[in-house]
Amino acid sequence: MTLLKTYIIPRILQWALVIFIGVTLTFLIPRLSPVNPVEQAISRVTAFETLSPEATVALRESLEDLYGLKGSLFDQYIAFWRRVLSGDLGPSFSSFPMSVNVMIANSIGWTVGLLGTTVIISWLSGILLGTLSAYFPNRWWARLMESVVIVVYPIPYFIIAFGLLMIFAYYLPIFPLVGGASGTPSFSFGYLGSIVRHSFLPAISVIIGATAFRFLMAKALATSERTSDYVTYAEIAALPKRKILGAFIIRNTMLPQVTDLALSLGAIFEGALITEIVFSYPGIGSTLYSAIISADYNLIMGITLLSIIGVATASLLVDLTYPLFDPRVRLR
Repeated sequence: MTLLKTYIIPRILQWALVIFIGVTLTFLIPRLSPVNPVEQAISRVTAFETLSPEATVALRESLEDLYGLKGSLFDQYIAFWRRVLSGDLGPSFSSFPMSVNVMIANSIGWTVGLLGTTVIISWLSGILLGTLSAYFPNRWWARLMESVVIVVYPIPYFIIAFGLLMIFAYYLPIFPLVGGASGTPSFSFGYLGSIVRHSFLPAISVIIGATAFRFLMAKALATSERTSDYVTYAEIAALPKRKILGAFIIRNTMLPQVTDLALSLGAIFEGALITEIVFSYPGIGSTLYSAIISADYNLIMGITLLSIIGVATASLLVDLTYPLFDPRVRLR
């Protein structure tokens, strides 16, 4: 009961406050822009035909009501919260009459599948390789891995993505150049195989950079644990090295690793913007880029809200799982 009052409830309230502030900023920032989406929509209509003044006024009122821009700023804010709480993010400006919900739903699955897989693979491989490299620092393969990581880590991941694209999709056309799949959507082996082929290069480009980062982090954490008294005592006691690695080193470096995993999974909803653009992958990052180019504020706000809620929820889950990993939190 004490843990609930002093630890769990305050963090849930903190999560709610972060969501409230994030939604408020998401509402305000586009409205501070000098670009008026209603006037842009009217300009696109009047570019092809002439409207009477009465028709123009009626069109403006309809668009303001449709896009939630009718009334004072406070009225718009209340209406915006009603839409958010009801799950209605409104229509897309650039793809009217398609709703923002539909556009996000059409792209989020691609991003979750791509980034969810790459985050887990890079997290596991980075921890394993980094810990082994720290525990066996004098082995030739440990020095080789560290040298490779030091070379790869400073390279921006979009450069890696572009290089993979040019080599394995253009000069050696082993993998598709663009897109997320080919053929008619179905659960057939042919279509599922095309999804794997289209996502392979984007996934590898993300995994290389993410694994290098997690390798360095895991090695730094494991190096400090390797010199601790209890690890030295376990080695003197002739415990198996596998048990020392698992029960003492990896287990005692899991707190920051779990934080990194949860925040990375929460950030999936932001999309891999540059990677998806390089490979023309139909994920949430490509959708956000198109929304920015076309000034589709409703879609931008919808993706931003999704990202805020995802990261805030991931942070909450990290805080709630800390008592499971750290007995000091439970005792406190």
